[in-house]
Amino acid sequence: MSDLMFLLFLAGGLALAFFTLLYFVPVNLWITAVFSGVKIGIMDLVLMRIRKVPPAIVVNAMITSNKAGLHVTANEIETHYLAGGHVNNVIRALISAEKANIPLDFKAATAIDLAGRDVFEAVQMSVNPKVIDTPPVTAVAKDGIQLIARARVTVRASIKQLVGGAGEETVLARVGEGVVSSIGSAVSHKEVLENPDQISKVVLNKGLDAGTAFEILSIDIADVDVGKNIGAGLQTDQAEADKKIAQARAEEKRAMAVALEQEFKAKTQEARAKVIESEAQIPLAIADAFRNGQLGVMDYYRMQNIKADTDMRESIAKPGGGSDQKP
Repeated sequence: MSDLMFLLFLAGGLALAFFTLLYFVPVNLWITAVFSGVKIGIMDLVLMRIRKVPPAIVVNAMITSNKAGLHVTANEIETHYLAGGHVNNVIRALISAEKANIPLDFKAATAIDLAGRDVFEAVQMSVNPKVIDTPPVTAVAKDGIQLIARARVTVRASIKQLVGGAGEETVLARVGEGVVSSIGSAVSHKEVLENPDQISKVVLNKGLDAGTAFEILSIDIADVDVGKNIGAGLQTDQAEADKKIAQARAEEKRAMAVALEQEFKAKTQEARAKVIESEAQIPLAIADAFRNGQLGVMDYYRMQNIKADTDMRESIAKPGGGSDQKP
């Protein structure tokens, strides 16, 4: 029984060692590479395992590139994989560029890939231009009428500008800015509606693709809709604002007038109080004059007559003062 267990244990150990050897020494992969015309040593495959690089990715990439007539070394592919690149995308992009007669080498392709762009999609866009629909762009002509335009931009990827070039968002922003500027310079919105292609010509001549990863082939105005009368609305708002300002100024003047009137009334009342106070002193002065012998009885009567005559004259001088008197 112990001998049987020993043999089973030995067989399991040998099987484990055999599969471990096959893992680190991918003989089948090496044979496939040799028969595909790819020169790579079996020891190189073992070292790839140690460096945690899947040998299948490197070998398959070398086989594909070799069949396409490209000369890519295992070291270049392994380096790009360790840098976090997409090996399959790079090889496919190189093959597509080769077939389309687009100048693209392995170094440039890997740089584009490591920059975060899909290099294979970029090559495809160089062969088949892409149409980008802009969001609705709102602008106002000089006559105050709002227009809403939608444009279609046909772009082709520029391989040389993919590294460091601006993306689609920049292209759309520039096109939108150009459309707004073109509509805003139009004297009337009717000119834009009659000749929408003028917008395309003006925008296209501005060189909006400078510094971007694309080459603008054409800009077509897909639709132009008439919006609000912004000019009339602004004039209405301005008139309303002027009205409120005028009302505020009028209210300010009214308040000042009321304040001046109140001040005048206060001063008038103060003056009347002083007059009443002075008049109250007259009887005291007359009594004091009587006591001191400075005023006689006849003088007092004459003064009363003069006062009565003055009151009568003032009553007659007032409007309607003598209308009730009979001759």
